[in-house]
Amino acid sequence: MSHGKRKEIYKYEAPWTVFAMSWSVRPDRRFRLALGSFVEEYNNKVQLVGLEEESSEFVCRNTFDHPYPTTKIMWIPDSKGIYPDLLATSGDYLRIWRVGDTDTRLECLLNNNKNSDFCAPLTSFDWNEIDPNLLGTSSIDTTCTIWGLETGQVLGRVNLVSGHVKTQLIAHDKEVYDIAFSRAGGGRDMFASVGADGSVRMFDLRHLEHSTIIYEDPQHHPLLRLYWNRQDANYLATMAMDGMEVVILDVRVPCTPVARLNNHRACVNGIAWAPHSSCHICTAADDHQALIWDIQQMPRAIEDPILAYTAEGEINNVQWASTQPDWISICYNNCLEILRV
Repeated sequence: MSHGKRKEIYKYEAPWTVFAMSWSVRPDRRFRLALGSFVEEYNNKVQLVGLEEESSEFVCRNTFDHPYPTTKIMWIPDSKGIYPDLLATSGDYLRIWRVGDTDTRLECLLNNNKNSDFCAPLTSFDWNEIDPNLLGTSSIDTTCTIWGLETGQVLGRVNLVSGHVKTQLIAHDKEVYDIAFSRAGGGRDMFASVGADGSVRMFDLRHLEHSTIIYEDPQHHPLLRLYWNRQDANYLATMAMDGMEVVILDVRVPCTPVARLNNHRACVNGIAWAPHSSCHICTAADDHQALIWDIQQMPRAIEDPILAYTAEGEINNVQWASTQPDWISICYNNCLEILRV
């Protein structure tokens, strides 16, 4: 990247199907991503890959074992680089990992089913950007759990991180598939969830006795994922299981989508809002396409995307780098690609 113009696309091939994916947020680790395998057995892997400035190739810096596929991976949302270099994964449990120069080690395993052999798998989680000591998990057992983390000082080999349950609540009538903190009201207390009952629900940690239904799928199809706009806390996007469209909601106008993005020709698997702009969003689907939309003219219909990229396979996931807003990552088959937008 020293000589001449940087490439527009970089590609990395993993030894397995890539499903979960996350851009590092630290300012000193710009082109670093974590990738989670999707292998339908107990033994799965996480790889940490980085773009080598000299060769401009992706290199695997570290691989570690993970039980079951990771349903989600997130680096600690630490844009100033003041916390330890932590990574979280969800699967059977929520795990917090500490990344070293040569290895990655498990800091803590957060398990809410202390009294039972049965573990209800976690479908997703979110790490609070305003307060990185807060995480929220969603589970197939109809609950969401809010966790508090303590990051202590390093004393010898004592684990640096421990966690405790701040609150657990029954969020839906059926499985909960995703959870996301809202930036509204200070950014620490409000979150939303989606699930198999087809609803989007909003919660406030200060008033957990009631929740607000923001949207219900007209056919009661399960809603799989939910994403808050990163600049305007009023907007969020969601998608239904096997659905070919992305629904954009405005919390001020419950139950009526302000936009529907429906150019995909197969089911949508991923959504990513632009980190730096309230009116750009990327969607990715089984039709091999990643589409970028400008939604400025809502509530007028958004007919067509402004950019389209066709990958060589069904796109499982898309992420828009918060620290490098001109880069998007997608994964399909065993490949990761980062695209300059």
